[in-house]
Amino acid sequence: MTFAIRPLDPTRDAALVHGWVTHPKASFWLMGDATLPDVEREYLSVAAAEHHDAFIGERDGVPVFLMESYDPRHVELVGLYEPEPGDIGMHFLVAPTDTPEHGFTRAVITTVMAHLFADPRVERVVVEPDVSNKAVHALNEAVGFVPAREIDKPEKRALLSFCTRARFEAATQQTEVRA
Repeated sequence: MTFAIRPLDPTRDAALVHGWVTHPKASFWLMGDATLPDVEREYLSVAAAEHHDAFIGERDGVPVFLMESYDPRHVELVGLYEPEPGDIGMHFLVAPTDTPEHGFTRAVITTVMAHLFADPRVERVVVEPDVSNKAVHALNEAVGFVPAREIDKPEKRALLSFCTRARFEAATQQTEVRA
C-alpha cells in the first residue's frame, strides 16, 4: 500500500475530519460531541501552533487517515515525562469504513512512523494512548513501541510509550525510512 501525506487544510478538510473524529469508532479521539465549527477551530489552532502539526494521509488521492505530530516539550506531555533530544509526539486516526481491509491500519501506522523518521532530527516517537485502547497498543507494539508507564493526563489515563528509529526499523524490517 502506498500513501501520500499532505498538510491538513483546516478550512477545506474540516467537514471530512469532523466525520472521522465524531464517528463512534473514533471514541478515543475524544471529539465525539464536537460540532463542525469545533473541529475547524481545533485544526485552525493546530495550524497556528508552532509545535503542533496536522496532516491528511491519502491513498490514490482519497483521504484515509489523520495524523498529528507535536513537540512533547511544548504540547501534550509538558511536565509528564522528561523529553530527550529528537523526541516527537504522534497521534493518528484511520478514517472509518464499512469495508475494512486486512492490514490497512498497520500499513497506516507504518507509513506515519516512516514519515516521522524521514526527518533526520527525529530519534524517538512518543505516544500516549488511552490505557484501555488495547487495539492501538497492539499496533504500537507491532511497529516497535515499548510501553514506559501509565500517566495521568487531564483528559485520560494514558500509556506513555516510546519507539526509537532502531526499534522501528527492526520491527518493520525497514532498512531505509521513507514516507
